[in-house]
Amino acid sequence: MWQYTGKTRPDFAIPPGPSQESVWDYPRPPQIVNDHRKVAVLAASILIAESKECLRVLETASPPTWYIPVKDVHLHYLREIEGDSICEWKGKASYFELLHQPGEIVGWQYRNPTLQFQKIADCISFYPGRLKCYVDGESVQPQPGFFYGGWVTKEIVGPYKGMPGTSGW
Repeated sequence: MWQYTGKTRPDFAIPPGPSQESVWDYPRPPQIVNDHRKVAVLAASILIAESKECLRVLETASPPTWYIPVKDVHLHYLREIEGDSICEWKGKASYFELLHQPGEIVGWQYRNPTLQFQKIADCISFYPGRLKCYVDGESVQPQPGFFYGGWVTKEIVGPYKGMPGTSGW
């Protein structure tokens, strides 16, 4: 059973410095926080999304996932694909690919999330390893691992899921 819930950090956690957040301080179950920094998502030079009204989902041991309001996403560049997945906290996710570059999932959405996550129903999140994502001009690094969609910025310290040695988390 998972023993970390954001109340105590494991011995191997990197202590956060000034203006940093430890993924080990994030709660389990996850929580949603508003974030008003400027977020931009690009496919090459094409602006896919841009917003200052984002939501971050914070979960123990993972970098934040950023959710952008659908109203700030250029949906004409995206196509929903077949298939879905289930998150124990958020519910059923559907996925998107780029119209001009099909075959790779670049984002996801929870249209009918669980009651606790209703705030993300009208938002889409993107994989920073498959598109260029920025937070206040900082280039986001992808969370390691193909499945994960966390956004790693200089403010985030781990270690976090997806890094070498974390397969049992």
